[in-house]
Amino acid sequence: MMNSVRQPQSVLLLGGTSEIGLAIVRALPMARLQRVTLAGRPSPRLDAAVVALGAELPQVSVTAAVFDADDPTSHRDALTEAAQGVDVDIVIVAFGVLGDQEAIDADPALALPLLRTNFLGGASAVLESASLLQHQGHGSIIVLSSVAGDRARASNYVYGASKAGLDTLSQGLGDALADTGIDVLVVRPGFVHSRMTEGLEAAPFATTPEAVAADTVKAWRAGKHVVYSPAILRAVMGTMKALPRPVFRKVAAK
Repeated sequence: MMNSVRQPQSVLLLGGTSEIGLAIVRALPMARLQRVTLAGRPSPRLDAAVVALGAELPQVSVTAAVFDADDPTSHRDALTEAAQGVDVDIVIVAFGVLGDQEAIDADPALALPLLRTNFLGGASAVLESASLLQHQGHGSIIVLSSVAGDRARASNYVYGASKAGLDTLSQGLGDALADTGIDVLVVRPGFVHSRMTEGLEAAPFATTPEAVAADTVKAWRAGKHVVYSPAILRAVMGTMKALPRPVFRKVAAK
C-alpha cells in the first residue's frame, strides 16, 4: 500500500512496452517499490522490457502479464494478476496507435481499429482499473492522453478524437471518484520523440519520454488532475482552443 508521502509498493503498466510508460515507472519513488507488472501482448519486446527493467531495479520483482488493448477480457485478467498478494498502488494506462490520417481519408474503415484501440480499449482499461482500486479503497490511475485531443487538427483528427474521448472519460471518472482515496491524473504530452513518431517531422516544443515522465511524476506527487508536458503547452493549447475556426485552420496547417 502507498504511504502518506506517496511512495508506492506495486505498479501496473498497461502497455508494457510503452517508452513513456516505462520512463514513468523509472521516475517513480523507489524507496518502497516491490513489484512492477508490465502488461502487454506476449512478444520479444515485452520480454526484453521485463529483463531490462529488472536489471535496472534489482530490488523490485518485475513480471509480465498478458494484456491486449483490443480484448477487454484481458484487461480484468491483467489487473487481477497484478493484484495477487498485494494492492496495486498505481495503474499507468499507456498504450495507443497514431494511425495514418491520409490512409484513413482514403479508406474510412481504417479509422475503426484506431478508435477501438485508443478509445474503447483505453476506456475499458481505465474503468477496469477504477473498479479494482475502488475494491482496494485506494490508488492512482495515470492516463496518457495527448494535446491532440484538445483541438483536433486536419492532419490527425481521428487520433485526436480518440484521445479527446479518453481524456474526457478520465476527467469525469476522476470527478466521480473524488474523496474516495482514488485519484486520476491525465497526462497531455505534445510531440514525443519515440517509436510512435519515428520518421515524422518534430512539432514545436518536442520532448522526450524521460521529460514527460518527470513532469508526470511531479504532478502525481502534487495531487494534480491534469498535466501538460512540456508545461508551456498549457498556454499554447489554451490559445489554440480560443482561436476562431478560420484562423485555427490556417495556424494548424503550418
